[in-house]
Amino acid sequence: MYTVVAYQIASAISIKSSREKLAWRLLFQDSDELFYAISEDKFIYIFQYGIVSFFNMSPSEMSGALEQLIPYCFHYSSEKLSDSVQVSVEPNTLKVTFDTVILPNLDQEMIRLVLLNTSQSVALDRYSEITQELLAETNEHTLFLEEHGKLDISGHNLKRYIGRVLNIKNKIAENLYIFDSPEITWEIEELNKLNQDLKQVFDLKDHYRLINDRIEIIKENLELFKDIMDHNESSRLEWIIIILIVIEVIDLFIAKLANWI
Repeated sequence: MYTVVAYQIASAISIKSSREKLAWRLLFQDSDELFYAISEDKFIYIFQYGIVSFFNMSPSEMSGALEQLIPYCFHYSSEKLSDSVQVSVEPNTLKVTFDTVILPNLDQEMIRLVLLNTSQSVALDRYSEITQELLAETNEHTLFLEEHGKLDISGHNLKRYIGRVLNIKNKIAENLYIFDSPEITWEIEELNKLNQDLKQVFDLKDHYRLINDRIEIIKENLELFKDIMDHNESSRLEWIIIILIVIEVIDLFIAKLANWI
């Protein structure tokens, strides 16, 4: 039995610096990922969005690998989100259950798919926490609006809040491949089946949709807040114009009165 563990260790990892400095045997690379072999049955998968996953490595080996990665991390965190799954090998068997993956052999591409989907699960857990916090914060503003008939957030802070939500949405779209499959799965039916089964067991697509739905709810609320703020600003400008007109009329009246006197 082999253990797969994925950790969220930072907000981002420099793929370029990691590729240049790490001495492990590189099996696969692109602009967002690095897949290494430590030995014949030990592997590490590094993702640009701050996640590292391990196959068949002891706690001390994982700690040592993480120490090597710290210099290439942005906002490294000692408190790590994680997920794990057990992998066993049975000849002529390919099966995915809730907490176990059975492979016919220690195929590197199969192992890479298990690590990839486990890492995606951790990333979704992270974004789920972030969007839940944003939704709770948005609900506080809507509750204040309901109780007091006005917003408790300034225009500047609202713009920053909108930017924060949009950045999170962009990061999810950029870093997660929930609805895309690695190119290798297009060519080999067995790998495609494994990939689809892993997505189903980890519930990645439904999890992603839940996060996306939360973001859309938050965006709708923020658009309403912006409309209210724009209306208030427009009303304020109208009153300023009215006051200026009144002042001008009074000034004109006083000037005429002075001439009569």
